[in-house]
Amino acid sequence: MSSPPYRVRRATVDDLPLLQALWTEMRLPADELERRPTEFQVVESADGNLLGAVGIEISGRIGRIHSEAYHDFGLSEILREQLWERLQSIAVNHGLARLWTRETAPFWTRNGFHAPDAAESKKLPAAWSPDPAGWTTLKLRDEEALEKALETEFTRFKLEEKRRTEKMLRRGRILNVIGVVLAVLLFISVMTFTIYWLLHYHPHFFGR
Repeated sequence: MSSPPYRVRRATVDDLPLLQALWTEMRLPADELERRPTEFQVVESADGNLLGAVGIEISGRIGRIHSEAYHDFGLSEILREQLWERLQSIAVNHGLARLWTRETAPFWTRNGFHAPDAAESKKLPAAWSPDPAGWTTLKLRDEEALEKALETEFTRFKLEEKRRTEKMLRRGRILNVIGVVLAVLLFISVMTFTIYWLLHYHPHFFGR
């Protein structure tokens, strides 16, 4: 059985020299990108040669696809398909509700990315850009429903924590009562034993 022609994986620090060369070739800001190599997914040939890479930055429930780069643009469409599958898997694993990108290849619009409307433009994180011009976006999940679900889950979690705390406090109070009762019983036992011992072995103690 032959090995698959391409493999997609998360980049590591060991990939930096190859990534830097690729970014420089693509005239991307290598000095900036090298500070966060693990944002990148790389696609390599069966013999381990790095063929392309794309970054995905995550902010809360939103992801930004950026800095797409390939050594051979004749393979770019095939490699994008491989990377896009990986990016979708990452989005699902992180529970992302929306993706943004400034990549301009027609591939992205063919896969659902579109210019944001007025409501969607407000969802673009200001840290990425205050201006939605040039961006395209893809809605993955109903953001309002997701927020409500998260709020409901948080409320349920708080109630569960409150019940657990109250249960622990009740248990603590019961243990305190048991401790006091045991201390009293121990005191009575010690006093009883002491009186018994004095009566039988030192009766003159009570005659004084």
